[in-house]
Amino acid sequence: MTETTQTQTTPSGRYGASQQRSPEFRLAADALRGLRQDLFHDAFAYRPLPRRSVEGRPARKLFPGRTGKYAAWAPHALVGAAAVVSLLVGWTSVNGGPASLPAGLLAAVPVLLTLVRPVGAFWLSLAAAVVSSMVVGTFDWPWPPGSFISHLTVLTVVAIRTRPRTAAWMWALTAAYAFLVETLFGDPVSSNSAPMLLLSALALLAVTVWHIRRSAKEEVTAQQTVTAHERSRRTLLEERTTIARELHDVVAHHMSVVAIQAEAAPYRVENPPPELEKAFATIRENAVAALTELRRVLGVVRAEDYEAPEAPQPTLADLDTLLANVREAGLTVDKAVTGAVRELPQGVELSAYRIVQEALSNTLRHAPGAGARVEVGYVLGGLGLRIVNGPPPEPSLIKPSPHGAGHGITGMRERVSMLNGEMTAGPAEDGGYEVTVFLPVPSAAERADDSGAGA
Repeated sequence: MTETTQTQTTPSGRYGASQQRSPEFRLAADALRGLRQDLFHDAFAYRPLPRRSVEGRPARKLFPGRTGKYAAWAPHALVGAAAVVSLLVGWTSVNGGPASLPAGLLAAVPVLLTLVRPVGAFWLSLAAAVVSSMVVGTFDWPWPPGSFISHLTVLTVVAIRTRPRTAAWMWALTAAYAFLVETLFGDPVSSNSAPMLLLSALALLAVTVWHIRRSAKEEVTAQQTVTAHERSRRTLLEERTTIARELHDVVAHHMSVVAIQAEAAPYRVENPPPELEKAFATIRENAVAALTELRRVLGVVRAEDYEAPEAPQPTLADLDTLLANVREAGLTVDKAVTGAVRELPQGVELSAYRIVQEALSNTLRHAPGAGARVEVGYVLGGLGLRIVNGPPPEPSLIKPSPHGAGHGITGMRERVSMLNGEMTAGPAEDGGYEVTVFLPVPSAAERADDSGAGA
């Protein structure tokens, strides 16, 4: 019994497997599946036409104020106007009589239905063409004048609201309907199938090109967004690496001083106790170990072409030299210092110098010919910076960066964030640009308390 069953099922299994392996079978199955999904599955589902977006800048210029609220309904108004035209053509094609109103409604209703049930509107348009031909009794076959305009409008609107594959299926079914009706009932002399198929093909081709162009534009926009995000992230990492390299020299200098002082301290005291010598030796060993780890970390973040600077890292005392170099480059810049000038932690001094340097470099790049002013304020609890430049004398010569914000603002924000400071950057009232920074600097007592707490 088992062998008989296997003998009977094996041929069908082989036949099914061969059918599944056939490319033609798969192509036909996919086509029928697409037809069922596009035009039969939930054909009369409720899909209202959304309002047009007027949030973009070009739309705001074209439709300012309250006009934009009405412009959002422009697609609905166009469809309504097409329905009115179809109604009038269908009405007048009967030349009066009781059939005028039904002919006009059969032409207008499918067009209006595209606003809420687009796929169902296509099927209703085909059915309305059959009924209208019977009601009107015109020589135009198989589409009376009202149905001709109505069906063209329905095909175009539904194609815009769906996708190119649906448009292809609608055109194929329209051609099949025309061929079937003409074969069974039509008169080749009065047939208007050729104009219908030609005009609908041109309309659907134009809509398909529009769909493809819009999809390509959306893909490019999405790719540009991802690229801009990656560029911003890479810029941030590069700026952090640069800051790490610069601060290495600052920390290494302090650790070297600690190591040297710990080594020399026992020789400054006569007959130091062994515990003191051991403590200083431990301090020196820890300082040397910290320097070794710093060099190892710097080797990780250092680029292959990076060369350690021979000169010490700049401080606020070097601002005059920086301003002199900027003036030689053609920038008119003034400096104002307020408050009691005092020595700040070297990391704060270095960050403040780099912020001023980058702000002036941005002025040279983006506002050539404009004057600038650097204000440094030594206040209680921190350091204030304000770098402001005027508007460029010839704005037409300014070319915007193709990549948006450059490294400058990102680097300044990263330095300020590292020191728990605050920063604002944006256009000034006179058309220039202003950068304002506050870097907190704890007092010596607070630093001592923090060191004690950390210990």
